[in-house]
Amino acid sequence: MRRLPRICVAVAVGLTACDRGPLADRARRQQTLGNLPSDVRLAPEPPVRFEVGRPATPAEVAAWDVDVAPDGTGLPTGRGTPAEGAAVYAAKCASCHGAAGEGTPAGPKLVGREPADSFRFGRDPTLVKTVGNYWPYASTLFDYVRRSMPITAPGSLANDEVYAVVAYLLAENGVVDREAAMDSTTLAVVKMPARDRFVVDDRKGGAGFKE
Repeated sequence: MRRLPRICVAVAVGLTACDRGPLADRARRQQTLGNLPSDVRLAPEPPVRFEVGRPATPAEVAAWDVDVAPDGTGLPTGRGTPAEGAAVYAAKCASCHGAAGEGTPAGPKLVGREPADSFRFGRDPTLVKTVGNYWPYASTLFDYVRRSMPITAPGSLANDEVYAVVAYLLAENGVVDREAAMDSTTLAVVKMPARDRFVVDDRKGGAGFKE
C-alpha cells in the first residue's frame, strides 16, 4: 500500500488542461487501476454520461414512427386516385424521373413492365428494375415515397398526395385500374406482379443460433 501515493502522483503529473471530461477520467482511472497491486480493489466505475440532448417527446417519436409493413400495417388515413396522382407527379416528381416515369440521369425509371412475363434479373443485369416489374409490395412504394420523396423536400407530401402518386404509378404500370382509388384498405390488398418471385429468408444461422 505504500506505493499507492507515489503511483497517483506519477499519473497526475502527466495530465494537462485538455484531459478534463468523462473519457479522460475513465482513462486515468483505468491507468491507475492497471498499476495497483493485485490485492487492491476499486469501486465499479460509473457509466459515461455526456449530458447532451434530452429525451424525445411522444410527438417527436410519433413523427418518425411512420414505417409501413408489407401487409399494409402502418398505412395512415388518406386517399388518392391516379388522376390526382398525375398532377402531383408532374409537379413534384417528373423533373427527376421523367414526364412518363421513363427515368432521367437524375432519377431512375419508374414505369415499365419489361420483361412482363419472367424474372430474369439475376441472369441479365442490363434489365432495368421498376415499380411494375420488380417491387414485391405496393406498401413499400408508399413507405418510400412518404419518407424520401421528392428528393428536394423529403417527407413534405401529405398522405393524400402520397396515395395519389402511388395510385398513379401503379396504374401506369398496369397493376391497378386507372379509376382505382388507393387508401389504407385498397393499397394493402394490391398484389404486385413480382410478389411471388421473392422468398422468405429462412436461414437459421451458424452453430449456436437461437430463435
